[in-house]
Amino acid sequence: MATLLLLPGDGIGPEVCAEVRRVAAALVPSLVVEEAIYGGASYDAHGTPLTDEVRDRALASDAVLMGAVGGPNWADAPRHLRPEAGLLNLRKAMNVYANLRPAYCFEALAGASSLKTELVSGLDIMFVRELVGGVYFGEPRGIDVLPDGQKKGYDTALYTTSEIERAGRVAFELARGRKNKVHSAEKSNVMESGLLWKQVITELHAREYPDVELEHILADNCAMQLVRAPKQFDVIVTDNLFGDILSDAAAMLTGSLGMLPSAAIGDPNKPGLYEPIHGSAPDIAGKGLANPLAAILSFEMALRWSLKEVEAADRLLAAVKGALDAGARTRDLGGELSTVQMGDAVLCRI
Repeated sequence: MATLLLLPGDGIGPEVCAEVRRVAAALVPSLVVEEAIYGGASYDAHGTPLTDEVRDRALASDAVLMGAVGGPNWADAPRHLRPEAGLLNLRKAMNVYANLRPAYCFEALAGASSLKTELVSGLDIMFVRELVGGVYFGEPRGIDVLPDGQKKGYDTALYTTSEIERAGRVAFELARGRKNKVHSAEKSNVMESGLLWKQVITELHAREYPDVELEHILADNCAMQLVRAPKQFDVIVTDNLFGDILSDAAAMLTGSLGMLPSAAIGDPNKPGLYEPIHGSAPDIAGKGLANPLAAILSFEMALRWSLKEVEAADRLLAAVKGALDAGARTRDLGGELSTVQMGDAVLCRI
């Protein structure tokens, strides 16, 4: 039997993961759903955001789904022990190097976008963000005290050919099943790592994917184009930092950050890591106000990519669409439903 490991984490994480558990029980009763402590909650209990035992359980599962990590409670913890460090370490341990972040606009939510309806109606973008390299992991990094008493902070944006190629292959393969177009976003005009990114993607395209349309775009221009004419994009492949920023910006095109799921994948024979891209939202934690749809749709991606339950994934996507079409809305979408009530609206359509 397949196993899903839930890592609820912090803030609203436990609330949205509870709805995933309910949906999983209704949709795939044979799925074994386990749970483990993680993030700030793990730091409080064990002095580390990711214990070796939880890491090993993640690696032994068929898929991992987390809620959210972090919050002001752990702002003063050492950087390497903050909840976010646990997330980065888990991604690295699982070697999930390609982060898939879909930005699609359900028709019922086109009016909830911050852009005009005609700009976002039918929107369907897939971001492929390189996830275990770049400036988030590059060395050296640190904060030094200079002789004159000033401080100097520095990070290293570092990529190798193979790291870029494997992210590029995921993007090109995905594009072949979509509209057959890839935009590669970087800052080759000012960054050496960006120039290498452009060179490697260009060579990979010519060598293995000449049938796919490729367009290079500077990351800042990509940000502008996302709010000017977002439907020009199909698949966007980019590095860790720019992928983090651009996909969050695209989230608001769809109506709410509470609507966007993500999948982090690597070796096809290894578990994927799935998570809503919203944060822990400590200001509303425990109040039953969180939108669980991003977490539920992350489970839909887990069904499709890791658990090989494509029919169940299709049913779940249809149930979410049906709930939205019927007017189900949490507060972030302009409605009044609680977290559990939104879960109910999906469950009754499964």
